[in-house]
Amino acid sequence: MGINQKEIINNIINWAEEKKAENIVCYDVKEKSDYADSIIICHGTNDLHVKAIAENIIDHSKEHKIRLYAVEGLENAKWILLDFIDIIVHVFNETTRDYYKLEELWNINSKNIKELSEKKC
Repeated sequence: MGINQKEIINNIINWAEEKKAENIVCYDVKEKSDYADSIIICHGTNDLHVKAIAENIIDHSKEHKIRLYAVEGLENAKWILLDFIDIIVHVFNETTRDYYKLEELWNINSKNIKELSEKKC
């Protein structure tokens, strides 16, 4: 039996935590999006940190045979997008995250935010 989506989300969050990603949040966007069920957003303190977080997630997903369909932004490491089809991971540097404010773009309120402490999405 394969790994389910909630387990994948928890794994991704744990792999981001391994590299000390900051302000990790996970949003359930099934009702707001037709291209993803969940979005995970986190940031690093600088470009090297951002790249290390993303590469850790990439490496572990390969080890666990979790299909990663696309990676964007790894070269410049300001905003790296990891596309697991139903799960989209955004790894930002802090300045870029503050600039784009994806949380506001999705108009996500406190009712549908799943914080890291809950480990759910």
